[in-house]
Amino acid sequence: MGFFNKFARLTKRINAISLVKSFNCVIRKFSTTTHHFQHLVEWGSSPNPEWYDHFLDQYWGWSKIGTGMPWERGIFSSIALKKNGKALELCCGDGFNAYHFYAIHLESIISVDFDRAAIEHARKNFKNSKIRYEICDIRSSIPIGKFDNVIWDAAIEHFTESEINKIMSDIKDRLTDKGILSGYTITARPDGQKMHHDHEYEFSSKEDLMRFLSPYFQRVKIFETDYPDRHNLYFYASDRVPLPFDADWNFSISK
Repeated sequence: MGFFNKFARLTKRINAISLVKSFNCVIRKFSTTTHHFQHLVEWGSSPNPEWYDHFLDQYWGWSKIGTGMPWERGIFSSIALKKNGKALELCCGDGFNAYHFYAIHLESIISVDFDRAAIEHARKNFKNSKIRYEICDIRSSIPIGKFDNVIWDAAIEHFTESEINKIMSDIKDRLTDKGILSGYTITARPDGQKMHHDHEYEFSSKEDLMRFLSPYFQRVKIFETDYPDRHNLYFYASDRVPLPFDADWNFSISK
């Protein structure tokens, strides 16, 4: 009798799991549809928002478009973070990366953006005791302090050449002696059309981006990834410490 009771409970459990999986499949399909609709509403016509809601990637873009590019950005900057260090994230947008990729490695992070709606979204959806979200226009005021890492992701292209140089100088002043700047941007389209109407300066190549970094840092690394709809540039910069993927980087070994 004991055997049959155990078999019945196991069968019931298997049926329950199957039911839950079917239910979750329906929920995912529904969520994909609603997030696709949100994308069409927000990005289907001008003007587009200044910041991107990465729930759209999580619940629609990743599965339907088949690109993991948004996660690249969080991963590549996260591997440059000093464990239990202090970080400053410039132009944080919706707060998705600070919450999902950066905070776990850090003692604290200040994430700033000039867009009030973005900061309100971040405070509502991505609360974490390690993260402080602030409204800040980095052209005129970057938080004071010394940071082990500064992250400037998907934003350097929103500024003019002179503004980039001013901000780069401020970043250098905020970094510790062993601090690392990391970030991401896109290259300009071959047809000369801007990728986003708010972009002030889109880089033509790795070399073009290098000329903004090399005057401020002794060690700079820029690499690229290529997707059908965009060509991406990732960068690391520092003075006194090895950068990710350098031959003397502590977290890798090569033969």
